[in-house]
Amino acid sequence: MNEGGLLLSMIFGAIGSAYLFYGKKQGELTPALAGIGLCAFPWFVSNIWAMVAVGVALVAAPWLIQL
Repeated sequence: MNEGGLLLSMIFGAIGSAYLFYGKKQGELTPALAGIGLCAFPWFVSNIWAMVAVGVALVAAPWLIQL
């Protein structure tokens, strides 16, 4: 992983932890699952453009999907 991938991993991980804590505190499933996904997906995606696409989709998921 290069520097850009590491930086994106840290950014998406920070957003994911905020989503996870928010979802747990509010008792909402969608932000909590998006937070878990944002924290975990950088381990499996190494391409920077794919990482951006998956990360943006997971960041937008709580607004688009209501469970």
